[in-house]
Amino acid sequence: MTELAERLAGRLAALLGEPVGVEGLHRLTGGASQETWAFEAVTGATTRRLVLRQDPADAVRPGGMALEAAAITAAAAAGVPVPRLVDHGVFDTPYLITEHVDGETIARKLLREERYAAARAGLAAEMGRTLARIHSVPLTAVPGLPSGDPVEQLRQTADEVGEPLPTVEIALRWLDQNRPEPVPAALVHGDFRNGNLIVDERGIRAVLDWELAHRGDPREDLGWVCVKAWRFGTALPVGGFGTVTQLLDGYAEVAGQRPAESAVHWWLVHRTTWWALGCREMAERHLSGETSSVELAAIGRRVCEQEHDLLLALGEPAGPVPAPVAAPHSDLHGHPSAGELVAAVAAFLRSEVQPGADARLGFLGRVSANALDGVERELRLGPEQERRHRERLAALGYADQAGLCAAIRSGELAHDDPTLRAVVREAVTDRLAVANPKYLRYPG
Repeated sequence: MTELAERLAGRLAALLGEPVGVEGLHRLTGGASQETWAFEAVTGATTRRLVLRQDPADAVRPGGMALEAAAITAAAAAGVPVPRLVDHGVFDTPYLITEHVDGETIARKLLREERYAAARAGLAAEMGRTLARIHSVPLTAVPGLPSGDPVEQLRQTADEVGEPLPTVEIALRWLDQNRPEPVPAALVHGDFRNGNLIVDERGIRAVLDWELAHRGDPREDLGWVCVKAWRFGTALPVGGFGTVTQLLDGYAEVAGQRPAESAVHWWLVHRTTWWALGCREMAERHLSGETSSVELAAIGRRVCEQEHDLLLALGEPAGPVPAPVAAPHSDLHGHPSAGELVAAVAAFLRSEVQPGADARLGFLGRVSANALDGVERELRLGPEQERRHRERLAALGYADQAGLCAAIRSGELAHDDPTLRAVVREAVTDRLAVANPKYLRYPG
């Protein structure tokens, strides 16, 4: 941290033409793909609150931060609220420095605290207006934006992940067969959602995290903000704040045209599939040894949440919530059992580690405790779930999920076959019963 502070001080001094002191440098919680640091730059009697974002050493994106800087600059010119860009370049890895913007990003606070009630009431429409301004940015203002066929990109990612996911294969077939009519390409933010917006009592103060900006269908951003993961257990479809009608009405106020809800739904399905694969990709960074991280490891168990959401979006209702099952007792190992030991460690992390830790360690302590909860449930439920899983596959004539996925992709099994859908739904429900059973009770 000291070395990073020295580099920041040196760079800012060169930029401002006077000595700069860096104080209070600390890493912010969250951000599994990027490192984010807050600090104060002191020059004489002036103190500026700044934010540094940089690529981690094991996930450098050549040119990525420069593209983000160009997108932020162009968005600001189009009237999009963004943090003011201070600098971008390369230390050991590419970085970007912006001014601090007051407000809140934590979704659960924005969705629940009374102080944001007035902002919540108009936020869905404001999101629509903000997205319309982003999509108005001339593509020439951000040269070098990546692009590609959205379904083929998903299919390629699914193959690279290397873990057979029947729900994803069902979604890929549906997406291929239900593509919306094309529209002119635009600047797409790529990660516009609850959690990547700074909001205060008046509304949106800044749009953050432009790392996924690209050239594509502007309706992608509208679908992504409606993905169920960003509602955080609430019922309203647009980030938990409002309705799709409000979102699109706000968009039309600025854009002059109103996208079809069917096209937005197509993108919701697409981006839910993308996020399922993204969770598995992040877990692979840990599993491969590229980045040792309990946070990345735990994200791998969130794939089933997105599979569940995909099935809902494709018209498959949730199955019944499994009843609690007692763990079998072993008179060989006695007590505490493996599950009881795991539960004890999870309780220790919550009661002893989290309360006394700094923000980052407290966050990772909570992630670790939640992961151990899942391990305890798998020890208890896993053997019976595995037996049912094999029986379901055998009834369809397949030995494993790889064979089932190949049959869906080839068309040997129709993606909308009711028997297939029922088998996949039961498997996803079993996985969620281990990974995050409360997710099964969230509004669809």
